[in-house]
Amino acid sequence: MLTRKNDTITYLDYNRHNDKHAPLLLMLHGYGSNEKDLLGLAPYLDPRLRIISLRAPLELAPGMYAWFPIEFTPSGIIANREAAGVARDQLIEFIRNLIDTLRPKGGKVFIMGFSQGSVMNYLTAFRNPELLHGVIALSGQLPDLKPETDALPEGLDKVPFLVQHGLYDDVLPISRGRQTNEWLSGKITDFTYREYPMAHQIDQASLDFMTSWLAEKIDQSEK
Repeated sequence: MLTRKNDTITYLDYNRHNDKHAPLLLMLHGYGSNEKDLLGLAPYLDPRLRIISLRAPLELAPGMYAWFPIEFTPSGIIANREAAGVARDQLIEFIRNLIDTLRPKGGKVFIMGFSQGSVMNYLTAFRNPELLHGVIALSGQLPDLKPETDALPEGLDKVPFLVQHGLYDDVLPISRGRQTNEWLSGKITDFTYREYPMAHQIDQASLDFMTSWLAEKIDQSEK
């Protein structure tokens, strides 16, 4: 069943079964998109999941939303750090409320983000890793607000991470994915990085691997 719900963040709730305590996967779309975007992946993912696809709070135009403002410059994309911090805190509050309300198995959620949505993934994990079973970051980059290596939050190293990036990404180039790989390698115990011959997108090969990765992590979280 697919329903739209309004909370502090508007979202679509995709629940294929009647398990009230099903493992939760939160989907966070990219800049200029909306909550319908990533939901097209839902039928291909593990059927045990209850999927919550969020709409970012900043409206850019009808049907187009963002988590925080960005500026496109000749040297790359510049984010509004203060606004990103506010969006992070709003998202964390939403996640806490969702866990309290739906009570998923294990008391945590999986989180998947594409592009700017993946930045929100990192911001959440770097502030409150205890809320997460696992992080999937697609075609994104590390945030400016990442913690210093000697100030990583307790428990972050135990959260599984999957990072995927396209070799031909012309929005956030492959160098951003490789920077993430370099920075997270050694800090996260269960860290997987994959590159694919694709642009700023999710292709079939990346989706297939993501699906198997999620199934494995669901199994681990239910033990």
